[in-house]
Amino acid sequence: MKICQVEKPLVSTNRIPSLEHKHLQVVRDGSSQLVAVDAVGCIPGDWVICVGSSAAREAAGSKAYPSDLTIIGIIDHWPPPDDSKDSEASE
Repeated sequence: MKICQVEKPLVSTNRIPSLEHKHLQVVRDGSSQLVAVDAVGCIPGDWVICVGSSAAREAAGSKAYPSDLTIIGIIDHWPPPDDSKDSEASE
């Protein structure tokens, strides 16, 4: 599993039939931008839990689904790494 932040939706009107009408999101994993299937309905700015590989396909709907990254949960509270340093300094 990975923790990522949702940056923006990705709209792709021309796609293979097996992708169905699943929503796609651009997520940031450190310095990398990735595309993830949104199985939970998140919005830009949300911190999310993502799974990859065969877990991503199953979370998106089936073992045959063409995904290698799927969002499976929205984190209720996750401060960015820089904020945790600021809060420690103010204590």
